[in-house]
Amino acid sequence: MAVVASPTPVQRWERRTEVPLILLALAFLVAYAWPVLDPRIDHELRGFLGIVSWTVWLAFAVDFAIRLHLAAGERKRYALTHWYDVALVVLPVLRPLRLLRLLAFVRILDRSATRNLAGRVLVYVSGAASLAVLLGALATLDAEQDASGANITTFGDALWWAATTVTTVGYGDLYPVTFQGRVVAVVLMLIGIGVVGAVTASVATWILGRVADERAERERDAD
Repeated sequence: MAVVASPTPVQRWERRTEVPLILLALAFLVAYAWPVLDPRIDHELRGFLGIVSWTVWLAFAVDFAIRLHLAAGERKRYALTHWYDVALVVLPVLRPLRLLRLLAFVRILDRSATRNLAGRVLVYVSGAASLAVLLGALATLDAEQDASGANITTFGDALWWAATTVTTVGYGDLYPVTFQGRVVAVVLMLIGIGVVGAVTASVATWILGRVADERAERERDAD
């Protein structure tokens, strides 16, 4: 009988903080997106949303420090494999980089994905693509809407541009003119290529597995 390994201290902490981190990520999304979508909000509300954003940053920084402490003996490897946590804590002044906090949703995707390969691919692909389009649209609109000569000035335009970019279609009707916007474009293209590659590899693996199962079944019937 197979022995089930007990969860590590880090895994136990991550399970306990999973829901609070998701709620904090949602609060940050509102605090980040509201001024981007409505630049004319009053000064007091903008200041409050800024406080929310920095509070979430502090909470994620404390969470990462605790996880790093619990990963005794493997702290360097843990920090390298969770580079995005390091980035959002060390470089909080980069506004689009703060959106990496929303990668906490990946934990929920991993828990909700089915055991079936096709189901896992569907969950990951739909989740990653949707998250990439939303975050890419927000980050690009944040960078482009006040730039000289920009053609991505509304959220609808930003969503359309992000969707065509992440799917590697790229109609060219809309394009970023700022350095920050172009960096987001490169990231979206890489995500799109990765998603397509993951789907192709998973489907091929599933087909090969089915072929192997059928072959093994025929061999058992022949015996």
